[in-house]
Amino acid sequence: MDKGYKTKQKQIILEYIKSSKDKHITAAEIVAHLNSAGTSVGVTTVYRYLDKLVEIGYVRKYNLDEKTGACYQYIKDNEECVEHFHLKCVKCGELYHISCDFMQGIDEHVLEHHGFRIDNTKTVLYGKCKHCHS
Repeated sequence: MDKGYKTKQKQIILEYIKSSKDKHITAAEIVAHLNSAGTSVGVTTVYRYLDKLVEIGYVRKYNLDEKTGACYQYIKDNEECVEHFHLKCVKCGELYHISCDFMQGIDEHVLEHHGFRIDNTKTVLYGKCKHCHS
């Protein structure tokens, strides 16, 4: 790691990502959080560090749609995230992790009958959540 100020920025970024591990966050959200907490950090610095964290397996990058760009989730201590589907509400933007036997059966069916292995880290089904569909 770099010495001095850059290391402190990286440490603060990593701590924020860890504290947000139950949700997906964007680079802009990280920058806004750090700036509001009095730590000046540029978006380029955040993106570079996020790329490094993705490379070493601490963070997973999700490209959910063309509008919102990439979001990130801390996974170092949570590898089961690779095993489930994601649901995104098109109204409120909430992202849900869905682990259930039925969805696992879809993975197995597609592999067995179509010879295709689904990458659930990139699988997002779009619709409206129970709070927004009424």
